[in-house]
Amino acid sequence: MTDLEIESRYQFREIDEIARIIGIPSDLLENYGRFKAKVDYQQLESRGKSGKLVLVTAINPTPAGEGKTTVSIGLADALKLRGKKVALALREPSLGPVFGMKGGATGGGFSQVVPMEDINLHFTGDFHAVTTANNLIAALIDNSIQQGNPLNIDPRKITFRRCLDMNDRQLRFIVSGLGGKANGSPREEGFDITSASEIMATMCLAMNISDLKKRIGRIIVGRTYDNRLVRVSDLGAVGAVCAVLRDALKPNLVQTLGGTPAFIHLGPFANIAHGCNSVIATRTALKVADIVVTEAGFGADLGAEKFIDIKCRLASMMPSCIVLVASIRALKSHGGLKKEDLSIENINALKKGLSNLEHHVRNIRDVWHIRPVVAINEFTSDTEDEIKVLKEFCADLGVKVALANVWAKGGEGGLELADAVSEELETADLSLASFTYPDSISIKDKIIAVASRIYGADGVTFLPGVLKEIRKAEDEGYMDYPVCIAKTQYSFSDDPKKIGSPSGFNITIRGIKVSAGAGFIVAYAGDIMTMPGLPKVPAANMIDIADDGRISGLF
Repeated sequence: MTDLEIESRYQFREIDEIARIIGIPSDLLENYGRFKAKVDYQQLESRGKSGKLVLVTAINPTPAGEGKTTVSIGLADALKLRGKKVALALREPSLGPVFGMKGGATGGGFSQVVPMEDINLHFTGDFHAVTTANNLIAALIDNSIQQGNPLNIDPRKITFRRCLDMNDRQLRFIVSGLGGKANGSPREEGFDITSASEIMATMCLAMNISDLKKRIGRIIVGRTYDNRLVRVSDLGAVGAVCAVLRDALKPNLVQTLGGTPAFIHLGPFANIAHGCNSVIATRTALKVADIVVTEAGFGADLGAEKFIDIKCRLASMMPSCIVLVASIRALKSHGGLKKEDLSIENINALKKGLSNLEHHVRNIRDVWHIRPVVAINEFTSDTEDEIKVLKEFCADLGVKVALANVWAKGGEGGLELADAVSEELETADLSLASFTYPDSISIKDKIIAVASRIYGADGVTFLPGVLKEIRKAEDEGYMDYPVCIAKTQYSFSDDPKKIGSPSGFNITIRGIKVSAGAGFIVAYAGDIMTMPGLPKVPAANMIDIADDGRISGLF
């Protein structure tokens, strides 16, 4: 059965009932129909309660799939079955991947957040609000230039790009303002996908409206002819932008197929930005649940590192346990097998691919000093011998390992994992947890710290001009910012072909950007695009809607 067909077999509970499970009264909900609602997070902020946080991450992605979101949902449902007061905190899907190649972000099989078609499409309009706010700023920049340029903006130094929540390579680099003086000033620019916009990253790290206004105001949009910074506050746009974002700042409450409350809110990409759902959603969940399961995008070298070094640092939180998701198929892919051969037992390829798992385990345990639990996301092609090899490997590493068959069995298939996580939570010592680097060191040294301590690189190569950009950023007051390295998700290196746990490589930094609103420095490694393109056969070609409004082909 497809995910939609599985979903159709379930009778959802009213969203007010889901809210009551975790003690949220109905007067704090703004219902969007019967099964989804916005939550008044500010009324919950005063609660003294704070639950324990479980971060779900994964090995480096492969064409075989790891199932990080599916495992997150199944784990939460399993914890609920064990009698725990639990909530999920996940990212919203972007329409780009939904209509492109990756698909949605609501889990799969019997481990889903629902209503999946609503969440994967327009949901409550958060991404549209982010897109509108972003493009309002872009319009005000060009209008200021058109109306006599009182801010003395140099059109060649505008760094703020328009955005669209769609994979559209045609918009990566464009020329706008053609057609004569009345239609603007011609200049080269381009679009990012909404998930890669600084507005999205800023929203995800804001604490409330007041904090959001400060962050939006300090976003850098360009420079003047005499090289002074121009910010959104200079455009007089902070109030209007935040008015557009008012409702989008409120987290969304939905449910899993198992009836577990789930906060689904915003979401930047982890290979471009920091790859986590909003601080507001996570904090809200921690106020109402004893255990909160959240996830970070792509592999632990990207999503988990940024979750720890950016989100946890800025929001004063830390996970008590980290679940590292791996599948035997994916490990064999890291061992060099082609996708078409992954269903065939191959112990040698599995053993070779285990180096990727080990690298992530050592980062979690030895750099961040948090105890990991390895979750084996089961597939029907897994053999007993392969599972035995993986379990013995984890035992030799001294880490807990548990099977998770949540795609086929929902929460029931995640009970072993839930028990392992519960054991870790009982003895977790957050006083031991640490970041990859301190605030006080230079931007250059922070980049080197991530590259050497997390990626295992021998060194970092800064292309000509990058160190000058770094010094300028530090002179302008941004040295204390954490770094957000944008690189391929497929490898610890910046070369997607170097799978497993590569050695003997350098990371090349080709440029930086100060994301002053979000509060971090983006360092670009390798060839990372902020506007993806559609594949040869987009997922959009498979989606249809019947006369009665039923959607098909949506996974």
